[in-house]
Amino acid sequence: MEKKLSHINYQNSVINIKSLYKSFGDLHVLKGVDLQLFEGENLVVLGRSGTGKSVLIKVISGLLYPDEGSVNVLGKDVDELDEKQLMALRLRIGFSFQNSALYDSMTVRENLEFPLVRNKRSLTRVEIDKEVEQVLASVGLSQAINQMPSELSGGQRKRIGIARTLILRPDIMLYDEPTAGLDPITCTEINNLINDVQEEYKTSSIIITHDLTCAKEVGDRIVMLLDGKFERQGRFNDIFDSEDDRVKAFYDYNFIA
Repeated sequence: MEKKLSHINYQNSVINIKSLYKSFGDLHVLKGVDLQLFEGENLVVLGRSGTGKSVLIKVISGLLYPDEGSVNVLGKDVDELDEKQLMALRLRIGFSFQNSALYDSMTVRENLEFPLVRNKRSLTRVEIDKEVEQVLASVGLSQAINQMPSELSGGQRKRIGIARTLILRPDIMLYDEPTAGLDPITCTEINNLINDVQEEYKTSSIIITHDLTCAKEVGDRIVMLLDGKFERQGRFNDIFDSEDDRVKAFYDYNFIA
């Protein structure tokens, strides 16, 4: 069953990318990309490994600059921001990394406290504890608060990574291959969590993936990156109603091979 779209505000785009080009030497990765992310939307960027999906995230966050084109995030032209302004913008963007990016020497509590203490120095101990407990409850891992990352499963680490991102209440979430390396049951749990985060925290999200089950379960809209451009976009069934051999091969690899 496809998701309903009543939660999306199509009058407000929180990311607006126009005619984006990015190359690395002779390797032309993004070749004139146009993209909008609307307020409240889960947008899936689908494509094979090495097609430029992660480069797109880095450009959105100002870690890479475009060769041509414009990138506007939350009303700010990213390439015109100085370092202080860029850091302020990044605090409004949550990153869920493929490897969860937890500090192995810290407990779950300490991992979650770290961004709060670093960025919201005025919080009291009681306020910090409340925030940590609330966000852990949101990802269903209240019992893990005093565990070390090494004691957690891959799916639990992924959940804690998402919790650490949510604790700063970002406007935008960027998920990089959220189901990579997980078993099918855990993948479903993470997909459900992404949808729960969208509903509870009112986030607008870009989900980078090559997992079609993930795309189908979380995507309000899907764009497919082929040969450096978004060749197809729409709902899941719209994307794969195609005779394009590149599209059919992608579908067959996920669901038939």
